[in-house]
Amino acid sequence: MLRGNFPAKIDAQGRIKIPTAHRKLIEDKYGPELYVTSVSGESVLIYPMSQWEEIEAKLLEPPKMLPEKVKFLRHTNYYGQVSTMDKQGRVLIQPHLREAAQIDGDVAVMGYLTYLQVWNIERFQDLLKAEPYTDKDAAALAELGI
Repeated sequence: MLRGNFPAKIDAQGRIKIPTAHRKLIEDKYGPELYVTSVSGESVLIYPMSQWEEIEAKLLEPPKMLPEKVKFLRHTNYYGQVSTMDKQGRVLIQPHLREAAQIDGDVAVMGYLTYLQVWNIERFQDLLKAEPYTDKDAAALAELGI
């Protein structure tokens, strides 16, 4: 599983070097093929290709033209690109996605079990402050046995 927060940098060419802990797991379990995208433009999502293909398979299930599916595809295709992690673990992030997510220089790379999220550090800290973890959140998770 991909977990934890690892600082990284976006280089001058718009590439991110996947942190070693995440890179090794991705390479060993999934290989170097990735899908780099976003739903909202606020952050970058990096999926191992096989994990993204599982999402696509679910989207193919009826009803195919559900408006929410179409909207999800519109956004993830606009921001998305297939990418291959190079030998140094670097992955290119498209310029319009870097601009939308406001990522340049230092970023936070976080594991979300089967994919990574890349955030502008200040934007993510603002999100944490705006949406703190509450007792209501804890109760909802307790109902799920977490």
